[in-house]
Amino acid sequence: MVSTEHGVHAICDRYVDDLAAADPVAATTYGIAGHDHKLTDYSPAGYAARATLARRALEAVEAAEPADDGERAAKAVFRERIGLELEIHEAGLDLASLNVIESPVQALRMVFDLMPTATAEDWQTIATRMAAVPESLDGLRASLLTAADAGRVSALRQVSKVAEQAETWAGLHGKKGYFSTLIEGAPERTPELERGARLAEEAYAELAGFLRAELAPLAPTKDAVGEEVYQLWSRYFVGARLDLREAYEWGCAEFLRLEAEMREVAERIKPGGTLAEAAATLDADERYRVHGREAFERWMQNLSDDALKSLRGKHFEIPDALMALECKIAPPGGGVGAYYTSPSEDFSRPGRMWWSLPEDKNEFTTWREVSTVYHEGAPGHHLQIATAVYQSASLNKYQRLVAFTSGHAEGWALYSERLMQDLGYLDDHGNLLGMLSEQLFRAARVIVDIGMHLELPIADELDFHRGERWTPDLGLEFMLKRTITDEAHVYDEIDRYLGWPGQAPSYKLGERLWLAAREEARARKGESFDIKEFHTKALALGGMGLDTLREQLAQLD
Repeated sequence: MVSTEHGVHAICDRYVDDLAAADPVAATTYGIAGHDHKLTDYSPAGYAARATLARRALEAVEAAEPADDGERAAKAVFRERIGLELEIHEAGLDLASLNVIESPVQALRMVFDLMPTATAEDWQTIATRMAAVPESLDGLRASLLTAADAGRVSALRQVSKVAEQAETWAGLHGKKGYFSTLIEGAPERTPELERGARLAEEAYAELAGFLRAELAPLAPTKDAVGEEVYQLWSRYFVGARLDLREAYEWGCAEFLRLEAEMREVAERIKPGGTLAEAAATLDADERYRVHGREAFERWMQNLSDDALKSLRGKHFEIPDALMALECKIAPPGGGVGAYYTSPSEDFSRPGRMWWSLPEDKNEFTTWREVSTVYHEGAPGHHLQIATAVYQSASLNKYQRLVAFTSGHAEGWALYSERLMQDLGYLDDHGNLLGMLSEQLFRAARVIVDIGMHLELPIADELDFHRGERWTPDLGLEFMLKRTITDEAHVYDEIDRYLGWPGQAPSYKLGERLWLAAREEARARKGESFDIKEFHTKALALGGMGLDTLREQLAQLD
């Protein structure tokens, strides 16, 4: 990649290097080597220092004249993403960040899943980092209290649930802690490892006590964040300024469309039955059952491997480096569901698909999960995110490693689920119903997430509690009654929506844009349109907000 010292690409590269040093947890997550022995400073001073880095880099990018189309795109991506991060900082929302799925509490624990463990030196690095957990959590407590002084505290639901997570990882309530379990994999349990695990678990236990005793009394019982905060988070997660009420109305229409489509498929499975009865029929069918967690892990690995092999060359260009995707059961304590972690910059750490399961679950039905493997793996997150990492010849480090936007990534992954139907991978009625169930669930997210946080009236066409406004209890009831998602997952999901406003709708809204962009490209090119070429060029652009994506996709021709 050619760039000058003061060019857009060079400025973005330097910013990523500076960010990695200032945020070691993010550095490990992004796969940037050299920072695995440290942890992030989550104190107010740490947040301020990172905001200063971002502000200076943004000013430099604003002043830089792009050398070519690649730098023009890079400038647009950086301005939009970093600009929003600074808005969130200035609103004090970063210091207050505490939720059940993605906040510093989870990031500090999950970063250890991504660290190398092949050598004694690797384990020494883990020991050093575990010993730093208390200081990092001390900084987090200071930020949460500073935010509380400014009137920014997460809802009581989030504070209580995160306290439960911290207790799990601390090894309270008679169960072994995360860090004690982690070091069991070491070839030798050295005194440094024992000490580091003890300090880390004690720190998480202290955090749980702080959340319950000090922060919970300050936390509001109301979950809804209101339109002003929601709009800012929505812009961050989607990368576009949405008309929230139009998005809500579209979500209602999309939900009803998908519900009708599901009924057609369910009729082939259980003639005359309801969606729930069709699901029960599939759950009882031994063809879709896997017994035991290790068998489930093997099942998803085999399905993922088969997808990569069969898509390669025919539907997508997939380099050798992307052919490794590890599928793992996630450590206990987090929310239920699947997620993806990206490969390291040099691909020495592969992309990974993680499945977080209830601790007591040992029986699995695969018809619900086939499209999830495609979503997290290929052609979903793995193909998209790892392709961006691979583009070192055309994208800067920020574009390749950092510029993740939920609407762009989750929208692509959901688009990929439907694409697999189009490509003939979901001809089985059960697997097809599973994919449609996920689509319906994501449409319900648009309705419930926007509806609960803005406390909107429930749309009459949904035929659900007419004349009432959305509340968390009604959101939960709607998801339980009108989707066929696993009940335990639904309870987790409602907690997630309420603590992570604006993120859940980004799946369906992102898919909406990807579909629209594809059809716009098809209309422009007519008979010469090649979907494989469209996908190849689109994925090579890297991550960005949806407004920026639409602009860039329009220029692909």
